[in-house]
Amino acid sequence: MQLDNLDFADDLALLSHTQQQMQEKTTCVAAVGLNIHKEKIWILRYNTTCTNQITLDGEAFEDVKTFTYLGSIIDEHGGSGADMKARIGKARVEYLQLKNIWNSKQHQGQNLQYKC
Repeated sequence: MQLDNLDFADDLALLSHTQQQMQEKTTCVAAVGLNIHKEKIWILRYNTTCTNQITLDGEAFEDVKTFTYLGSIIDEHGGSGADMKARIGKARVEYLQLKNIWNSKQHQGQNLQYKC
């Protein structure tokens, strides 16, 4: 069994082993009448040296190194390193903001209680 595409809500991710297969799938998707917003289409190449552009109606789609989808960073290396770095960075910022609150003189010595 081979995974050819991923459907997420109103998004479609096409997966192909070759540039030719990707071009054919892109053409077929357009032929069945799906509404395609060309400015919202990105090409992320993984483990390939092929740089031939994917086009539709003579317009080439943008090649990208990374993009974010549903809060996760997807990159050309296929790993989760970039995503983990971004999540750790966001957590660090939040922690430092809370640390400033916890250490502020206004709250020192107070017994604060919170209801959940």
